[in-house]
Amino acid sequence: MLVFAYRIHPDLPLIVAANRDEAYQRPTQAAAFWSGHPQLLAGRDLEKGGTWMGVTTTGRFAALTNYRDPLARKSGAPSRGLLVSGFLTDGSSSGDYLAALLPERHRYEDFNLVVGDGKTLCYLGSRDDRVHQLQPGIYGVSNHLMNTPWPKVTLAKQRFSALLDTSRIAPDSLFALLVDRSIPLDHELPDTGVGIEWERQLGPIFIVSPSYGTRASTVVLLGADGRVDFQERRFGLNGEPQGRTELSFRISQSSPLYPSALTSV
Repeated sequence: MLVFAYRIHPDLPLIVAANRDEAYQRPTQAAAFWSGHPQLLAGRDLEKGGTWMGVTTTGRFAALTNYRDPLARKSGAPSRGLLVSGFLTDGSSSGDYLAALLPERHRYEDFNLVVGDGKTLCYLGSRDDRVHQLQPGIYGVSNHLMNTPWPKVTLAKQRFSALLDTSRIAPDSLFALLVDRSIPLDHELPDTGVGIEWERQLGPIFIVSPSYGTRASTVVLLGADGRVDFQERRFGLNGEPQGRTELSFRISQSSPLYPSALTSV
């Protein structure tokens, strides 16, 4: 699940809070700068080689969620995580990258992809027929379309919005949002074809089940002054903490971070 505020805070043009939900047995590398791509900071899926979210020292950002539809699985499809790392190691603009992906999107299992080049932030869903250039606002996406009002998305956006009313955005407050395990009522849950028991287990913001759950929570703050704060907290079975990464850097002055952020929340 991914929630973010774009160009509505005077000091932070992009504020991101996200959970990566995955099978516990899937091998994963903690967030770090990648060898071979020293400008790229992200966790890494060691099974397919891609990632789910990352940033670069030049101000690029990308994040992906899966779209849940068990009837639409594709055997042998290329890894969706390579769409994220592909953008982060690419030099094209946000819009151009997604425009090139648009006619190829059906090759992949369903996804939602958000990419930013420091000037514009754009979104493409695999079930979309066009690229969306995002306007200032608060956005949330889980495993359906952008801003689909699933209970976890609605709750996360409400709490996220309340945090923006404070004078200082603290990463700990965003992490507190991401560890909420409250289960929605059955009548509030979506019907994605996995059965009510799985819908209950997948319903919370922070997921815990015997085989699948939230593996990492990540907060990214991209400042108007060029400072980037990236924090990742990792989890194992039953949501047990497994370590954290906290890194900050400043991007090149020649790479503006989403200019013209509004002057008030």
